[in-house]
Amino acid sequence: TQQAADVLRHSLELARRAHDTDADVIVLCGVHFMAETAKILSPDKTVLLPSLDAGCSLADMATPEQLKKVKEMHPDAAVVSYVNTSADIKAMSDVCCTSMNAVKIVNSLPNKKIIFLPDKNLGRYVASKTDKQIILWDGYCFVHEKLNAKMLDDLKKDMPGAKIIAHPECKTDILQEAD
Repeated sequence: TQQAADVLRHSLELARRAHDTDADVIVLCGVHFMAETAKILSPDKTVLLPSLDAGCSLADMATPEQLKKVKEMHPDAAVVSYVNTSADIKAMSDVCCTSMNAVKIVNSLPNKKIIFLPDKNLGRYVASKTDKQIILWDGYCFVHEKLNAKMLDDLKKDMPGAKIIAHPECKTDILQEAD
């Protein structure tokens, strides 16, 4: 539990911190793709995941077989994958990004076409900030997908004056309403 943890952070930061520790064995209490990321960043360390079922539906929406087909359809496109993907998808990508640097990464590439996966909402956000052609993957975070503008309007009525902060994985209608 959290009382036993050496580090408490979001999942990517846990993978980064695993690299920085002098420990030979890392127990990453997070999702499967972040344990894989910790192993990528720390190949000489043993990385353990307490629950092999600790998955992410968003990451599971992108398979290597599907990506291979999309790459064949768009051979001139660069593949940008969100860090919330499996190691297999990362290996097939030209570059990985976070939600914070996705726009900067896409704009830095020479390619005019970008296959962006797995989150279509983050991909739409990136597309709104670039002149590149973004080929969206049909994946999504089920939590962000449930949110909608009506829910946000109801919250604004209940808490007038509250600032709304939205993650770029949210749908466009939420992002348009956010402060």
